[in-house]
Amino acid sequence: MAYTKNAGVRIHYEVEGSGPALVLLHGFMSSLEDWFECGYVAGLRSHYRVILIDSRGHGDSDKPHDEASYTLDLRVRDVTSVLDALGIEEAHFWGYSMGGYIGFGMSAYAPDRLTTLIAGAAHPYARDQSTHRQLLREGIQHGGDAFVAAFERVMGPVPENYAAKLRAADFHAWLAGAADRIGIERVLKTMSTRCCIYCGDMDPLFAQARLASEQVPNASFLALPGLSHVQAFAQSGAILPHVLAFLANGGRLTQNP
Repeated sequence: MAYTKNAGVRIHYEVEGSGPALVLLHGFMSSLEDWFECGYVAGLRSHYRVILIDSRGHGDSDKPHDEASYTLDLRVRDVTSVLDALGIEEAHFWGYSMGGYIGFGMSAYAPDRLTTLIAGAAHPYARDQSTHRQLLREGIQHGGDAFVAAFERVMGPVPENYAAKLRAADFHAWLAGAADRIGIERVLKTMSTRCCIYCGDMDPLFAQARLASEQVPNASFLALPGLSHVQAFAQSGAILPHVLAFLANGGRLTQNP
């Protein structure tokens, strides 16, 4: 396993394939393994040097239990610390959900490290995370099975392999990382990086993701019909061809790749 450190926190990462550097950053309550399991890495590693990162609090990265360890600037420095460890000055960045929010954070705090930005089911506006905190307190008080049951009531059914990961999670670390997100929408109109924003049209985040795309000078937006927040990640075939075309075309989205 490969690790780097940022402010005393170990960040786990893996590298697959060869070619231009492409960072993949997962969503909240997920890990880099999900990019493998859902078929993204298999579809990308023959074209790109894929750099997968476990966000702090997740996977095999360290899991601080204090809220101050999860500020957006620290999360951005986790990414740049991995790039520094690999000797990479600039990379394509693909983040989903929380990972996409951190991608907008990259645009705010480290724009010179981005080649292009792909943000799935994400936006840079302030976001109330109280629902997540409520679910996590259920897990802390009543255990993993109760947490999974509460999670599925809110998010819908999940596969058993993901449910097993949820049961085994460090709920205290996730709770520390579930503070309300600050709004950084000021960055949108100053972004020079070519950007692809996409979202399932059954996702509650859809309207804000589309709004964000309308405020970025070089952004394209892709709606994924009939897909929820979870489905728009799990069904990689719905988005992977579009992202490959976007990257191959110099940051321009092709609707029918």
